[in-house]
Amino acid sequence: MTKCPSENTAVIDQSSFWSPHGVHWDAHRIGWAVSGACTIVTILISMISIGLHCRNYTNRRHQRQILRILYLPPVYAIISFFSYRYFRSYTYYSFIQVVYEAITLSAFLLLLIEFVADVKQDDHEHIMANKEKRRLVIPLCCWRFRPSKPYFMYAVKWSVLQYVVVRPAVSLIGIICEAFGVLCETQGFNMHFANAYLQSIDFISISLALYGLILFYELTKEELKGRRPLAKFLAIKLIVIFTFYQGFIFIAMEGRVIHATEYWTETNIANGLNALTICIEMIFFSIFMWWAYSPKEYRRPPGTPATSVWRALLDSINLSDFVFETIQSTRYLFQSQKRSTWAPAPSIYRPDSSVEKIDWGTALVDPSDQAVHLTPLRKVTYGYKEDIPLPIYKSKDTVRSDPSIFGTSFYAQPDGSS
Repeated sequence: MTKCPSENTAVIDQSSFWSPHGVHWDAHRIGWAVSGACTIVTILISMISIGLHCRNYTNRRHQRQILRILYLPPVYAIISFFSYRYFRSYTYYSFIQVVYEAITLSAFLLLLIEFVADVKQDDHEHIMANKEKRRLVIPLCCWRFRPSKPYFMYAVKWSVLQYVVVRPAVSLIGIICEAFGVLCETQGFNMHFANAYLQSIDFISISLALYGLILFYELTKEELKGRRPLAKFLAIKLIVIFTFYQGFIFIAMEGRVIHATEYWTETNIANGLNALTICIEMIFFSIFMWWAYSPKEYRRPPGTPATSVWRALLDSINLSDFVFETIQSTRYLFQSQKRSTWAPAPSIYRPDSSVEKIDWGTALVDPSDQAVHLTPLRKVTYGYKEDIPLPIYKSKDTVRSDPSIFGTSFYAQPDGSS
């Protein structure tokens, strides 16, 4: 088996940051200090923004997704700092870094759906049922689709949520290939190495995810007015765009502007500059995130005690809703291809809880278009079990299963049936 040429020098710098004679401020140590300081600043800014949401955790359905998005700048900054510090293992850190990008994009879609679902609850109208047949967005504008079809929302969710599955899988395989010396990122799309195949899979997956996001945004622009969806999307996408294209710029500089040293190869220096730049950029992106996902609109009423920070944090890092939505959407699409009469279960109202779990598929399309509910995925035990195992708490975003919204009312029974 052909193995990749080494990206690192054979000679390793044995000196430490601190020495008996103080710090020798060479270029590497200056970059080390700058990246570390910028990472700390990013963490502090993000902690304040996240803390304000946690102390005013009044809308769980929105804020659990917002918290996941707000983690993006500190996650990128921390991983970039370590990839600069331990530059010989840069590839491993880069694979871990992009995994969180997939989580963030998925959280953003679920947040947009929640925003649209809120509009629907207020207007008691079937939002997607009012959308006429139209062309797909570029580059598939030659085909037309009908948003009112029951499979549409599940197809959109699946197109984005599949990236949460594919991206970690690609990263895991990439880490294994790098360990065995067969990844070869520096060889580009050389078909003899694994990098070409993994990059192709990742490109298809993220293209599908971004297309799903853009398609949903184009359909619901009117309903999303006042929510600053473009600013929220740019706060995420600009991070991805900057890190992606500046990486290409530094690679293009190898052998021209960037030259190898005793301890650093050209690839090491290009990767290090990219990591250092990301650490600096995350300060500004964390501020932009704070503004785009402002906690002001979720401020708790005067006299209301602050919510538990730990409960909000635990709620946000529990990704069981991603798993549920991915399985639900995949199963629906698979069953629809078989022309089954199955459809996901409608939302269930629990009389003893003011927190409602919305099934977004039934919330955004006309229930008259839905097939008969024969095999529900969701099972509620004793009428109060949450998807996330946290204590029941009050929320001002109470949603009831109104017959005018879903076509009929559903109530959880003590035996778990509806």
